[in-house]
Amino acid sequence: MATTAAERKLFVGGEWIETGDWVEVRSPYSGDSVGRVAKAGAEETRRAVDAAHRAMQERLPAHKRAEILVRVAGALGRRHEEVARLISDEAGKPLKAARVEAARAMSTYTFAAVEARKLAGDMVPMDAAQAGEGKLAFTLRRPIGVVGAISPFNFPLNLVAHKIAPALAAGCAVVLKPASQTPMCALLLAELEEEAGLPPGWLNVVVGPASEIGDVLVDDERVKLITFTGSSEIGWNLKERAAKKRVNLELGNATPLIVAADADLETAAAKVSQNAFAFAGQSCISVQRVYVERRAYDEFVDRLIPLVEALKVGDPADEDTDVGPVIDEDARVRILDWIKATSGDLLTGGELEGELIRPTVIANPGRDDDVSCQEVFGPVCTVTAVGSLDEAIELANGTRYGLQAGIFTTSLDSALRAAQGLEFGGITVNEAPTFRSDQMPYGGVKDSGNTREGPHYAVREMTEERLVVVELP
Repeated sequence: MATTAAERKLFVGGEWIETGDWVEVRSPYSGDSVGRVAKAGAEETRRAVDAAHRAMQERLPAHKRAEILVRVAGALGRRHEEVARLISDEAGKPLKAARVEAARAMSTYTFAAVEARKLAGDMVPMDAAQAGEGKLAFTLRRPIGVVGAISPFNFPLNLVAHKIAPALAAGCAVVLKPASQTPMCALLLAELEEEAGLPPGWLNVVVGPASEIGDVLVDDERVKLITFTGSSEIGWNLKERAAKKRVNLELGNATPLIVAADADLETAAAKVSQNAFAFAGQSCISVQRVYVERRAYDEFVDRLIPLVEALKVGDPADEDTDVGPVIDEDARVRILDWIKATSGDLLTGGELEGELIRPTVIANPGRDDDVSCQEVFGPVCTVTAVGSLDEAIELANGTRYGLQAGIFTTSLDSALRAAQGLEFGGITVNEAPTFRSDQMPYGGVKDSGNTREGPHYAVREMTEERLVVVELP
């Protein structure tokens, strides 16, 4: 069994191990210690790959994988409040948002269990061609092999679940490296997997320097797939280094939202106030750039600003808090520098409340300002007046990112034009592009990634198709 929540060992080959070194986990809000985790390096990572490779020599049938995933989902439900508070403590996420994440992780495991039970190939219509007459053909879905998973700090439970659960559903053993700022939830999941009956080696969790752990995952030929969520720069570099592996990337965004003149402005303003600043904007699909048709611009801004200023900034453990801290001081300094450097007009925020950045709205920034073309990953959004839907689409497309985008409009024509014209992996209509349900295909284009997550889609990424052709008598 694991140690107490205040001190956790690594989970390798079904054993909880110490290394003699520790990673201190501190609250982004108070700076107080949340706990400490045994620190891994290359040696422990190689040991984890060994364990994962051995585990896959003994096949784990689909029904057993599904049963284990269902039991983990049940455990997450029973321990929901405990899990939510751990998310809040280590990530600084407001408690009400942490509860949503805990519930979503349970959903992710449930959907993955369904995928484990129905994973199958396809029939091939052989007699559709003359050469195929007299033959039967079908495909099998086979696990790709050991999966190396690297997850970020901002959803320390559910984004880990999106790595582990589909891999296990596909029949792949996992070596997971969670973010060093937020490793406690990942290790709690390992504990729940162990209690649910997952055999040794099928899940291994190592916490430590990205360079040492990542080098092993890249270099070891037994790791067949790497799934990475994080920054575009690191992700594409990882893919370049691991050229012979399948590398699935879910990366950043500078999320745009278009508000047409015919939109329900009250709803659009409410959605922006909720989705630009939740978890201090630290989501890949946090609303960042809002383009409003000029006829509606003044009214939209007049509706938005009071809603933003009413958000409660403070202790994430407070039930009423809407906006907590960013992850660390480096992030805080960078975000404030970007706010100061903008050529736009500051409508609200832009300063600290204690050590926390107040929700910030900037009007009509320059197209080359960092807040316009880079991913802020902080409690900042911009509002820009545009002359037409075409101009809004052009500006929305004017970054290297392409994860999700959205439009508010009552016109079906405008909605479909946006769906066709926006160069993003997902488009929401009359909903903030921050929306994600865990069974849907989620992923981007351009610098935002090359894959789709969601258990149904991830499981297929983590398997290989094998064709079987049978000569009929």
